[in-house]
Amino acid sequence: QLQLVESGGGLVQPGGSLRLSCGASGFTLDGYAIGWFRQAPGKEREGVSCINHSGGLTKYADSVMGRFTISRGKATVDLQMNSLRPEDTAVYFCAAAKVMSIVSPCALNNYEYWGQGAQVTVSS
Repeated sequence: QLQLVESGGGLVQPGGSLRLSCGASGFTLDGYAIGWFRQAPGKEREGVSCINHSGGLTKYADSVMGRFTISRGKATVDLQMNSLRPEDTAVYFCAAAKVMSIVSPCALNNYEYWGQGAQVTVSS
């Protein structure tokens, strides 16, 4: 079974940057759509950004548009986060789907495999 591992979380000041990476333990991410999601305390999990298996289709939440960039590498799918704000503080999860919905690329129920999450804290 595909096991996802997130890395790169941490504490950063407002306006700073972090880069999250999602990898697969013992497997390849080839052929999977990958999504980044986040969950802040007391809030529902939400889609942040998603990318299809080829990298040709990406989707961003309005709240991160222009600040976050998702990309696919050889073995990882990365989320570059710039101009971070306190409201970006959350646990960030990566997830994989065999098929990406064209209508709702970041719909949570399309994603079958989930990582354990990485904490991102934006605070001065």
